[in-house]
Amino acid sequence: MSDDLRVVGFDHLEFYVGNAKQAAHYYRTAFGFELVGYAGPETGVRDRASYVLKQRAIRFVLTSGLGPDHPVSHHQHVHGDGVHDVAFTVPDAEEAWRVALSRGAPSAREPEVHEDEHGKVTVSAIAAYGDTIHSFVQRSEYTGVHLPGYEPVAADPLARPVGLKTIDHVVCNVELGRMDEWARFYERVLGFSQFRHFSDEDISTEYTALMSKVLWDGVGRIKLPINEPAAGRKKSQIEEYLEAYGSAGVQHVALGTGNIVASVRALRAGGVTFLDVPGTYYDDARQRVGEVDESWDELAELGILADRDEEGYLLQIFTEPVEDRPTVFFEIIQRHGATGFGLGNFKALFESIERAQARRGNL
Repeated sequence: MSDDLRVVGFDHLEFYVGNAKQAAHYYRTAFGFELVGYAGPETGVRDRASYVLKQRAIRFVLTSGLGPDHPVSHHQHVHGDGVHDVAFTVPDAEEAWRVALSRGAPSAREPEVHEDEHGKVTVSAIAAYGDTIHSFVQRSEYTGVHLPGYEPVAADPLARPVGLKTIDHVVCNVELGRMDEWARFYERVLGFSQFRHFSDEDISTEYTALMSKVLWDGVGRIKLPINEPAAGRKKSQIEEYLEAYGSAGVQHVALGTGNIVASVRALRAGGVTFLDVPGTYYDDARQRVGEVDESWDELAELGILADRDEEGYLLQIFTEPVEDRPTVFFEIIQRHGATGFGLGNFKALFESIERAQARRGNL
């Protein structure tokens, strides 16, 4: 990447939701996030309410509009609860915005400087797929909880961290024929490069298929897989998502952990439900992956998938959609050197997704 548009890492994800107070409660009790900040009528923000949740380096912002005509309310009406902003930390938000526009990105927010007693933050944004945006956040001179206008929240009595540490990658679904277009967008605008490419032969079952390209920043702090549907005998998970969400958008967020067994036990205890895999999966996986540090019996008990590449192995598991619409879900991932995305698990995973689609009547 060129120095004039250097992306440091994920800053935060902002979800537009129908009821941010209740959504914040869910992510605290089910996923172990801590409520650390709030902006709303009590802090002088009259049109919306936002809750800032953290767990290690992961920051979620949950926002609801306070009236039916508010843009956040409209977004939620069209899409259901979903990720509106995949925000990046940058050294210079004004310069990043200027360079991105010079490379063809549409503006979503002109640079703005916000200040309070904790310092200043500069924020700008560009538009991306669907109604998703990428904010550029320059916060090196700020010590507050999130942004000026947010007030800190006292110690959260509900917070029970489950060991989630980082945003590993953020996956988007786009319309048929647009994967290459969006891959070129990230290459041209942000200077990213292609890290992986999966064809419909790599990601297919008897009934459905998709194609995917992974764009990254070159060092691994940011990885952005882009999926599009491929021809199949039945409706693919990407088509189901696009119909339910109403446009392209964020399909799932992968959260990294250092102990996936402990994290998944805690998540299950908090009520998080995961896609199921048949017990026969582990007969093949033990042979395919080989020796791992974890207990294969525990992995099978919890439904955790395993895969190995030339760099090492990884463990992963996928939640069911966390909305009533079959849209956003989460992946929990632990990497032991592996840099891939679980290619050896794709068939088992997609068959599991198809079983869930069939239960919804959408296959």
